[in-house]
Amino acid sequence: MLVFGVGVCSGGSLRKNFYKKTCPKAEETVRNFIWGQLSNGNNSALPAKLLRLHFHDCFVRGCDASILLNSTSNSTAEKDAVPNLTLAGFDILDRLKALLESKCQGQVSCADILALAARDAVSFQYKRPLWEVLTGRRDGNVSLASEVGPNLPSPSSNVTLLRQNFANKGLALKDLVVLSGAHTIGVGHCGIITNRLYNFTGKGDSDPSLNSTYVAFLKTKCPNPPNFTITVGMDPNSSLSFDNHYFEILKEHKGFFISDATLLTNANSRFFVDQMQNSRNFFTEFAASMKRMGDIGVLAGKAGEIRKICSKTNS
Repeated sequence: MLVFGVGVCSGGSLRKNFYKKTCPKAEETVRNFIWGQLSNGNNSALPAKLLRLHFHDCFVRGCDASILLNSTSNSTAEKDAVPNLTLAGFDILDRLKALLESKCQGQVSCADILALAARDAVSFQYKRPLWEVLTGRRDGNVSLASEVGPNLPSPSSNVTLLRQNFANKGLALKDLVVLSGAHTIGVGHCGIITNRLYNFTGKGDSDPSLNSTYVAFLKTKCPNPPNFTITVGMDPNSSLSFDNHYFEILKEHKGFFISDATLLTNANSRFFVDQMQNSRNFFTEFAASMKRMGDIGVLAGKAGEIRKICSKTNS
């Protein structure tokens, strides 16, 4: 989620009901498809997958669906950069795009599909939209693995670096704290936190900022040497429920990543963590921050294209 020149909020190019004339049932189609995927209970990880895809897309080149493009013989795409190798949900978006193409050929962008699908997947739990998604994004035609490293912050980033990362995208410290609340759903990979558990300072110790009981629990799940195929729910006992529980465990020093724990090390970010203890505050602020994030670096007008297939450009 770091520094790239186009990655600032562009604001007014998106609007409500963008597809009212060109594909009037576009948003309804996305919602019905995504909710259908979740209704049988076999796809419980989908909300976290799509939300993560949306984040990773917007923080590199803006919300232009560049994360969905496949590598070519001449270029390695974002999805094949190391930090993105654990992303998932591409198949769902491909099927959704094909469905929309069958209804409204060449009208609905992959960037809008991803933004809507992420919102609708997370919202399924509550059967109502948790945030507003303005539409009108167009799809980028450039995707470079080399741009991922400089733009996505490491899970070991401290609050100073994270704050700068977000500022580079036109987002504030509050957005950083609030959007970190997305870690209330989904899993983290054990390999990323091995050093926190087993060798934090090079002396065979654990990170002292971690709750000792939580350390003991994580050690039962995450072996040493590291195994990057093993995952653990980032929000213990609540990793499938989208709520503000993340902030409760954070205060108990059970943040999975250093980038979580570091939010308690700064007085200003800690103030926002405390505010998010109130569920109503969290849902209100998360909706506002997601709307701002969805504006990052969007392409509009004649910029970019409307891809026919999300995994490759039209030309």
